[in-house]
Amino acid sequence: MNVLFEKLLKILSLEKEQGFQDHAVIGGLRRFLVVWRDTSPADAQTPEDRALVEQVYGMLADYHELSPQDRAQVVSAVIAKLGKPGPVEAPPPPPAREPRPAPAPRAREPESRWEADLPIEKVKGISEIYGKRMAKLGVRTAKDLLYLFPRRYDDFSALKRINELQYGEEVTIVGTIWETRSRPTKQGRGMIQTMISDGTGMIQATWFNQPFLEKQLRPGREIVLSGKVEEFLGRLTFSGPEWEPLQKTQLHTARLVPVYPLTSGIKQRWLRRTMRTVIDEWVRRLADPLPSALRLNSNLLDLKTSIEQIHFPDSKEMLERARQRLCFEEFLLIQLGVLKQRQAWQKRPGQPLPVDTALVQAMTAALPFALTGAQQRALQDILADLQENHPMSRLLQGDVGSGKTVVTVIAMLIAVANGMQAAIMAPTEILAEQHFRSVSRILQQMSARAADPEQAALLQNLTQRTHLRLLTGSTPRQEKETIYREIESGEANLVIGTHALIQEGVRFPRLAVAVIDEQHRFGVEQRAALSPQEYNPHVLVMSATPIPRTLALTIYGDLDISVIDELPPNRQTIQTRWLFPAERERAYAFVKSQIEQGRQAFIICPLVEESDKTEAKAATSEHERLQNDIFPRLKLGLLHGRMKGSEK
Repeated sequence: MNVLFEKLLKILSLEKEQGFQDHAVIGGLRRFLVVWRDTSPADAQTPEDRALVEQVYGMLADYHELSPQDRAQVVSAVIAKLGKPGPVEAPPPPPAREPRPAPAPRAREPESRWEADLPIEKVKGISEIYGKRMAKLGVRTAKDLLYLFPRRYDDFSALKRINELQYGEEVTIVGTIWETRSRPTKQGRGMIQTMISDGTGMIQATWFNQPFLEKQLRPGREIVLSGKVEEFLGRLTFSGPEWEPLQKTQLHTARLVPVYPLTSGIKQRWLRRTMRTVIDEWVRRLADPLPSALRLNSNLLDLKTSIEQIHFPDSKEMLERARQRLCFEEFLLIQLGVLKQRQAWQKRPGQPLPVDTALVQAMTAALPFALTGAQQRALQDILADLQENHPMSRLLQGDVGSGKTVVTVIAMLIAVANGMQAAIMAPTEILAEQHFRSVSRILQQMSARAADPEQAALLQNLTQRTHLRLLTGSTPRQEKETIYREIESGEANLVIGTHALIQEGVRFPRLAVAVIDEQHRFGVEQRAALSPQEYNPHVLVMSATPIPRTLALTIYGDLDISVIDELPPNRQTIQTRWLFPAERERAYAFVKSQIEQGRQAFIICPLVEESDKTEAKAATSEHERLQNDIFPRLKLGLLHGRMKGSEK
């Protein structure tokens, strides 16, 4: 017989000898089964053995909830399943202490009764007052509570004797209370002091402002105490440690103890007790979205075990496995969502744009520099997409200075050459104005540098047909109205702007290429807003954020990806350093040293908000602080989106 099943049979035999009390293994049979099943792939080599593991696990999953008589029947069935049939004697029923009516069948709600949206106030043990407090943590339903994961864990799993304690350790001791006394401090705070002994020594523990502990910490009571060993007047002590009575399963001590985010009126001990109760009551009713075959092939825990272990881990290894399982599910759901989005996008009819190879060659030849190999590869990807019947959806990723803009301009000019429109939407006015200047310069270079007569004619015809416009929030109203009309008539066929491009009043009748710079500043709605009903434009997203390709495939799963990973020749190598907030002075000292050598420094105030007003306020206050407190002898300039064009 497989060693995996022999081990289980030995435990079941011991369980029978002990009268089916669920004491055959530490922590109970259910906890053993979780580890047994998760380690089974090493021994269960055949599909039959793996299937048998799942069957046995299912038969014993609720063992801890059964009566001894029911446990005997289940054990008998499992032994028969494993090929060793034989009756298993049920333990004799315990003698009745007094006659009483037969109990009603144990109410066990079926799996279908699990309500993920059950209001938190209706969960057992949570009152309406506590429900309102929990709402401040974003917990409004039973599922919200199960998914309120600890922010960290206190490792109190190291059990030591008192005579082994060392200053500064995070430890757990088990001992008997010898003495408890209450007295005020000099500051008027109440103080509870206990002396605890475990036979090897004695140690004092102190709590402040908890007078109720005097009645709970009675002399003679055995307790488990966890905390950091401190020192007072040359003696080792505990100050404000976690404690609880010695019992079969510890919640606040002698384990990896969860530490949850809190709010006013919510205490750690209450939240741990509540979470333990909710997990015991509800976690078994969770439906696992991952099929068992997928979990087995990927060596993942089931959802029920993962939720329990993320809250109350048996070990650091089980905590990590639970975290991996929940992360896997989260990323899988994100990926499925973006893939669904991708399929929906590709089902929409697109506007194929024929690409004139001679025109592309003329544009690249007229540039004052040669495209790098990475730029050429990215351009070929984009040009191939433009000729498809479904709209392009591509991410163009590359560091600052890698040449994303020129590749983008060529793609937009293909749309113009086909009598269509193209647009770039940037997150800020400064970036929009920068794009406007860059595109204007590239157009001028193309028309001025063409040496071949045929290429010169192609480029002259293209530039004459190109009507470039800039539209931002600060564009004067009268000029805006003019640009609106030019866009709607199709006269303005190459438009650069900010969110103003998707505001009411802007209508592109023939938009074929839409470029979005730095998509993380935009949502899906903004991208969709550039897609009128008449046309589904080809969408190109530009980003300078250095995202690893594996992560990019997850975040931008609805986009194809082109990477410009090669800088043009003679470009300065970019060096990036990341400092902790406490190291600001080090950064400021570096800035000063560079300025003393005749160089410049730029300090960027990045914001998640898309408001130029908020950005201006943050930049202005930071400018004042830096000028007055950090660099009083240097000249600091200020640039933000609310400034007038002349000031910029």
